[in-house]
Amino acid sequence: MDMTPLILSLKAAAVATVLVILTGIPVSYLAARMKRGKSIVDVICTLPMVLPPTVVGFFLLLLFGKNSMLGAWLMAHGIPVVFSQTGMVIASAVVSFPLLYRTARGAFEQVNPDVLSAGRTLGMSEWNIFWKVQMPIAWPGVISGAVLAFARGLGEFGATAMIAGNIRGKTRTLPLAVYSAVASGKMDDAGQYVVILVGISFIVVVCMNYFSMERKG
Repeated sequence: MDMTPLILSLKAAAVATVLVILTGIPVSYLAARMKRGKSIVDVICTLPMVLPPTVVGFFLLLLFGKNSMLGAWLMAHGIPVVFSQTGMVIASAVVSFPLLYRTARGAFEQVNPDVLSAGRTLGMSEWNIFWKVQMPIAWPGVISGAVLAFARGLGEFGATAMIAGNIRGKTRTLPLAVYSAVASGKMDDAGQYVVILVGISFIVVVCMNYFSMERKG
């Protein structure tokens, strides 16, 4: 069995999770503090979760394709997105972003406002309040969202197929490998890939439950 799809999937999901953490935490924190416009931010940030993955992939093609301004600019600077591992990472990040956003936003919203007010009374800056007060309290929820985002990125199929393709050894991830194996009649290989995906998903669920209990505790 070719293990390249597993390696590609893990790499793409890991990099995508890092990107989602770096962007999702500040966005979810700001959304939790918003008094107006929160519903609009929620719609924008959660839309990739409710759209079919192929539709998300289509929009990514419009955004990063060679005929778009952004895609042409990236190509001119030697950064191809379509049919590349960069496209894999972008697809995984876009579809998994809503999961971290919603989980982290909920964690930030559950922080007692009186605790934050006490920090301001003691003369702490908003930066210190965020890192020394709010993040330690909301951290289990953020980690739980990150784990869930990693699992979603690992299992991404439709958007990845649309923008990165199904190129063996280059962009063929585990879900695409399962599809290709079944399409070619290699049911044993497909079964082995499925076992790997189920095993990783089981570990993810265990981690999520652990961090959920930490959050409640």
